Amino acid sequence: MSAACLVRLARCSGPYVGRSGLFPFSISPHLVQQDSHLQFTLFKRKLYSPSGKLNSNTRFDADSSGRPTTWDSFGIWDNRIDEPILLPPSIRYGTLIPKVSLSKVGCASLIGQRKENEDRYQVSQLTDNILYFAVFDGHGGPEAADYCEKYMEKIIKDLVAEESNMELVLTRAFLEVDKALAKHLHFIPKVSGVNAGTTATVALLRDGIELVVASVGDSRAMLCRKGKALKLTIDHTPERKDEKERVKRSGGYITWNSLGQPNVNGRLAMTRSIGDFDLKNMGVISEPETKRITLHHAHDSFLALTTDGVNFIMNSQEICNIINQCPDPKEAAQRISDQALHYGSEDNSTIIVVPFGAWGKHESSDANFSFSRSFVSSGRWA
Repeated sequence: MSAACLVRLARCSGPYVGRSGLFPFSISPHLVQQDSHLQFTLFKRKLYSPSGKLNSNTRFDADSSGRPTTWDSFGIWDNRIDEPILLPPSIRYGTLIPKVSLSKVGCASLIGQRKENEDRYQVSQLTDNILYFAVFDGHGGPEAADYCEKYMEKIIKDLVAEESNMELVLTRAFLEVDKALAKHLHFIPKVSGVNAGTTATVALLRDGIELVVASVGDSRAMLCRKGKALKLTIDHTPERKDEKERVKRSGGYITWNSLGQPNVNGRLAMTRSIGDFDLKNMGVISEPETKRITLHHAHDSFLALTTDGVNFIMNSQEICNIINQCPDPKEAAQRISDQALHYGSEDNSTIIVVPFGAWGKHESSDANFSFSRSFVSSGRWA
C-alpha cells in the first residue's frame, strides 16, 4: 500500500486506530517490525471512521461501547494503561506508537535524613510532539538545582525550534545553562554560590518513539526492556579512567575519603556538573554525554530517572524489578523512594517513572530484597 493511500485513510479515520473489518490487501513488511504480534494484528484492521458501523462483541469492541481503540484494548497483555494510538507518528515510523500521557507519569521526591531537599524534578509537554523529563540533584546549596529547574526547559524549548538534532540541542542547553548560572550567581547579593552545583539528567521523548537522554553527574536514566534494566547513562565519577585523566590534565587531583570514595580536589564526588565554578579550571565540565534510542513499545516498559539517593543503595535491576511489581507508575515511584530510605539511604531520593507500551507485560516475580544483600553490589557504581 502506498504511503499516500495510507495517509488518505488516516485523514478519514479521525485520531484513533480502529476496530472494524480486515484490510482487503496485505501489508508491506516494513510496516511490521520483528516480534510485534500486536502491531501485525492492528495493522490488519481497517482504520475506523466515526460515521461507520461498529462491530460489537469483538476483541476490538468487547463492551460494545464504541469508544476508540487504545493500546490496552487488544488483550495481548494486561498493561493497565488506557491510552490511544498516536496515528500520525505510527504512520510516519511504520510501527504502532501509543500516547504517553503526563497524567500517568509517576514522580516522588523524599528528603531522607537531610535538613533540606536539594533534589528537583520536572515533567512537562515541551512542544506538541516532545515531552520533557528531568532530575537535578543539587549540592553546596539549592541554587544550581533551582536555576536548572527554572530555566533548562525554556532554553531547550528555544533550541528545538531551530535545531532538529535533539542530542545537539541537549548539549547546547547544558552549556548555556551553566554559563547563565555563572552570571546569575555572580549578581546575587550575599550569596557567593561558588560551591553550588547540581547533577542534571534530562530526557526528551519525540513522537512517542525517539528518546534522547543527556546527563552530567551521577543521576541516572534507565530503560526497562523485556524486563531487564538497560542503562542510558554512565556516572561521571573519578573512578572512570577517562574522567580522571581529564581532571589531572586540567590541573586537578583526586583524593579518597574515609569511605573509599574518590573526590575531585577533595571536594566533589563527580567530574561533570552544572555549577561548581571553583572547579571548572580543574577539569569539572558541564558538557553532557548523550544517548539516542528508538523505543520498541512491545518490549519497553518504562523509563526511570533517579538521583543518587536511590542509586547509592539500589542497583538498576533492583529498581527495574520493584517497579515491575507495581500496578501503576505513581505507586512505583513512591515505592522506590520509600524503599531507598528503608534500605538505609540518608540522601534525598527522587525518581520519575515514565510508562511505555509494554507496561505490565514483564511483571517481576522476584521478592523484595532483604537487608542481608551485599551493600557493595548495590552501590552507586552498580
